[in-house]
Amino acid sequence: MTDATATQITVENVDKHYGTFHALKGIDLSIPKGQFVALVGPSGCGKSTLLRTLAGLEGITSGAITIEGENVTGVPPRKRDLAMVFQSYALYPHMNVRDNLTYALRLKGVPKAERAQRAEEVAATIGLENLLDRRPRELSGGQRQRVAMGRAIIRNPKAFLFDEPLSNLDASLRVRMRKEIRALHDRLNATSVYVTHDQIEAMTMADHVVVMRAGIIEQHGAPLDLYERPANRFVAGFIGSPAMNFVDGVIAEDGRHVRLGIRSNSTIAIDRTLEAGREVLVGLRPEHIALGDAQDASAAFTVGAVEPTGAVTYVFSDDEPELIAIADGISTLKRGDTVGFSIDPGLVHLFDPETEIAIP
Repeated sequence: MTDATATQITVENVDKHYGTFHALKGIDLSIPKGQFVALVGPSGCGKSTLLRTLAGLEGITSGAITIEGENVTGVPPRKRDLAMVFQSYALYPHMNVRDNLTYALRLKGVPKAERAQRAEEVAATIGLENLLDRRPRELSGGQRQRVAMGRAIIRNPKAFLFDEPLSNLDASLRVRMRKEIRALHDRLNATSVYVTHDQIEAMTMADHVVVMRAGIIEQHGAPLDLYERPANRFVAGFIGSPAMNFVDGVIAEDGRHVRLGIRSNSTIAIDRTLEAGREVLVGLRPEHIALGDAQDASAAFTVGAVEPTGAVTYVFSDDEPELIAIADGISTLKRGDTVGFSIDPGLVHLFDPETEIAIP
């Protein structure tokens, strides 16, 4: 991911077993100092397990974890100098905000005056300077999450680990909080590892996204690299919202077009030359599909459903190929209409139907 001299955390060939269940399978990952890395994937893919092994909350079966050049594989959590922010906030209900922030410092024997000063500084950083005397029950969900982050910040750790910290918040607050977390990361010049099942959070917050499935890393890279150049069907379908359309296809006689579906006469151009008759899996992002007059198009479908949202309208096909397309604004299309569509050849993704690996 970057020059090894700037690496903060290194995971080398890490395996994790729970009895017969193989949770992590040969994980290799380098996290540079100051980078925001998001771990994403469906439930059970191993992202939270990987985060917990970094924190030392879970041991590993084999491999090694290194932090700033020191092998910490067998080192307990308290000695790794990492701060973890949990989904549940994990605040002490009988303590006010000030005492929650400084609890770890008190355990370390930091003098009271220094604790008070650091609490004031951190509270100002996270916008809670007027709430230091309140208890958790007197705070909103967003304020509680800020306290949880402040408790991590006050320790000045080597890195921050976030385990789905926004999943308990409502949609509008999640949008605001992800901006705040990213801004905080930038102000502190921190290293952050962030677990989420929400790929929108990962795409908007992270410098580097790691996509996991079934205990392995399918692909990692900059968010737009994963969006524009997915390595396989899984990554292509996971990154992007709404999800990418997948249609069976056959390369046409000229090698520069692909026929969509089995019964369809729809064809679209591609930006490469492939063997005529080759079967492929075609990936089309809904936002890249341009709708138009069916008479002027080489590809068309019958409209099955129309979902207006105001800014855009989602248009679903009622026949082959099965597609969802996005039209700008409010569309006049209705169920039963025939609509033509096209797509820039450079935005057509092709995958091998057996291996599901992207075809270059």
